Amino acid sequence: MLKKKKVLLGLASAVILILIVLSLPPVWSRVSYHLQQAYSSVKYTLFPPQESVFVPGGAEGDFVATSVAATLQSIYATPTPAPATPTGFPTPGVSLTPSPTPTALPASIYLAGVVPEPQLWNNCGPATLSMNLSFYDWDKTQVDTAAILKPNDRDKNVMPYEMEYYVNSFTSLQALYRMGGDLATLKNLVANGYPVLVEKGFEPVNLKKEGWMGHFNLVIGYDDAKGVLITQDSYLLTHDDYTGSQPGYEVTYEDMVNNWRAFNYVFLVVYPPDKQNDVLNALGPLADDASADRAAYDRAMAETSSLSDVRDLFFAWYNAGTSLVNLEDYTGAAEAFDMAFSIYPDIPDAARPWRMLWYQTGPYFAYYYTGRYQDVIDLATQTLKDMSEPVLEESFYWRGISYLALGDRNAAITNFSQSVNVHPGFPPAVAMLKQLGQID
Repeated sequence: MLKKKKVLLGLASAVILILIVLSLPPVWSRVSYHLQQAYSSVKYTLFPPQESVFVPGGAEGDFVATSVAATLQSIYATPTPAPATPTGFPTPGVSLTPSPTPTALPASIYLAGVVPEPQLWNNCGPATLSMNLSFYDWDKTQVDTAAILKPNDRDKNVMPYEMEYYVNSFTSLQALYRMGGDLATLKNLVANGYPVLVEKGFEPVNLKKEGWMGHFNLVIGYDDAKGVLITQDSYLLTHDDYTGSQPGYEVTYEDMVNNWRAFNYVFLVVYPPDKQNDVLNALGPLADDASADRAAYDRAMAETSSLSDVRDLFFAWYNAGTSLVNLEDYTGAAEAFDMAFSIYPDIPDAARPWRMLWYQTGPYFAYYYTGRYQDVIDLATQTLKDMSEPVLEESFYWRGISYLALGDRNAAITNFSQSVNVHPGFPPAVAMLKQLGQID
């Protein structure tokens, strides 16, 4: 009897020890990763998401829901409109060139001081921002950034505007993000002492079967002689033989541009508040939001004429739509997104960026603000259906306000509740639930 009790006590102790070990963030992160990968593999084998094709249904009139637009603008901090917003697809003018710098840039530079941080599962955004902040002696980690940026660890993406908000609200530093960057912008900022966080396309060899996805890098140096940027990469840190010290990973200029294109050349720079003027000077014409969006639009339209690869053309038209959304030309944006989606079926299945709406929600803005509510609902539904699990708060939110616009209050409430469920406290969905009297 005593022996049996000892065996049971030993088993109970072993179970408790296993649970304690599993509860450790690095361990649970890896276990969760493999479990999620197994589930995703089965679902994507049975229902290949790359085979789904969204076909826009067309506009229901050139209508902008101004009352709801005002609510969204207060929540999303929509960029200041340009004095004269473009409509349609005007012929791009002279290609924008990098702004000249007061002095010649050095041929190479490396910013030491970033603490390398391998990402926990599905945590490249919080990890990369944490590394960025570490340059300024920030003494926390990705666990702290993730607690605010993605309280649900299954959240698929952190938006640049969320990172900007985090830095400006929860640290003593400041941040701004822009679209329309280029290699000269990155080099100029780094040469002035500021690491630059970028979001780009990502297709590592060991994840080839997963298909295209988005990823963050932190640019901390460059070398003109080698034609490379030096970056910190939270994914590579996780999957390489990381020993506690890593000066960075080289990315060729060509590879950076080709992968950065998928995200409209977006970048975020963090800086001490007293250095704001220096950062704005380093940004040149991109210092102004509207100017940056017009530059991004100009480049996108130039690329629609110069690029031949069909996926790159999809990205270029998508970028044109995103820039026009930022400039509040929703009619032009909807036309650009229609063009992008018309090109999408021509992309080979294995190369299709089927996760696009996980990261960039411009089509929701464009179709909603032109009264194309059913297109928003259809696109959000397809995006959520194609996931291994539906955990995109933005897609639930946009589907909700579109149902509301069509008079289906119950469906709207259901979607707003789902949005908050997958991202607790998500401000736009919380605001709508309050407006509809569902929460105080």
